[in-house]
Amino acid sequence: MLALRAYEAAAKERLPRPVWDFFAGGSGTESMLTAGREALDRIRLRPRCLVDVSHCDPRTELLGADLAAPLGIAPMAYHQLAHPEGEVATARAAGEAGALFTVSMFASRTLEDIAAAATGPLWLQLYWLKRRDLLVDLIHRADAAGFRALVLTVDAPRVAFRPRDAANGFAVPPGIRAVNVAHDVMAASHSGRDGESAIARHSKEQFDASITWEDLAWLREVTSLPVVLKGVLTGEDAELAVKHGVSGLVVSNHGGRQLDFCRSAPDALAEIVDAVAGRCAVVLDGGIRHGADIAKALCLGADAVMVGRPALWGLAHSGAEGVADVLRLLTGEFEEVMALMGAPTVAGFERSGVVLPGCAHA
Repeated sequence: MLALRAYEAAAKERLPRPVWDFFAGGSGTESMLTAGREALDRIRLRPRCLVDVSHCDPRTELLGADLAAPLGIAPMAYHQLAHPEGEVATARAAGEAGALFTVSMFASRTLEDIAAAATGPLWLQLYWLKRRDLLVDLIHRADAAGFRALVLTVDAPRVAFRPRDAANGFAVPPGIRAVNVAHDVMAASHSGRDGESAIARHSKEQFDASITWEDLAWLREVTSLPVVLKGVLTGEDAELAVKHGVSGLVVSNHGGRQLDFCRSAPDALAEIVDAVAGRCAVVLDGGIRHGADIAKALCLGADAVMVGRPALWGLAHSGAEGVADVLRLLTGEFEEVMALMGAPTVAGFERSGVVLPGCAHA
């Protein structure tokens, strides 16, 4: 495969329609499915010439973890929907590519099995459940297994209406489940009903929609792992996050699956970078489909990017090999952009390297 779109086409052909719709669909009118991509396409690069680019080094560090490139895999549930090995295959591929893998709390393989297969850094994503004892158990297991950070998703007090899932009456099929969470807590996600998403019904039952900034103190008390917030889209919330001691932010609009008609993650990135002013790590998750997108994110101040659906496309195509190839494609494209931009290291990407919409200069 020479481009990510080839993996996308192959995955769509191989996966059952309801599963494809679960992976590919968005919320509401699905306006946000293309918003991030369109925002990135509006940004243009400003290359510099006569720079020694005989050796380009894409390596970087993120919260103490060494990465082969500023690239990671975003948290997504139920990888076994795409391949029998599920998250174990994804972890193996991420390690081979030197990429970060953020594991969903709703992974279909155990944290311990995923960690055993991983040779690269792992983070654990959490939704805030009403059962805090389950969160504590997950956090302690992740810490014991060698996970390096916790990623709290903050843009989903409940799962938004997703028309494709509702039309399909989507529920997690038998034989696949979120094995790291108590079965009774996950029961609703397996109970399909016509015209309703079991995933959305489960979130209304089990997610704690009452949490506030003050609850982060409890989370920090139960773990020494760095806490990262995923889903922040405003400078005001970025400032609050820093004040409450978070170690990183993932700028994300949940793959277009939560608030419809909101600003895209790439559009919000510069505002958030300016708000935190280097006081915590910033990662962009939204619309990354080419190595040039990594360069644009770095120019706007991100420390790294995450990809979501492309990893699942590779997984559906050929398991770990497919995921690793997706990551290699992006890294290879990024290295070429480094050379052509006159930026032989990650540190060489600065705000002056992009032209934003409506501006003659950055």
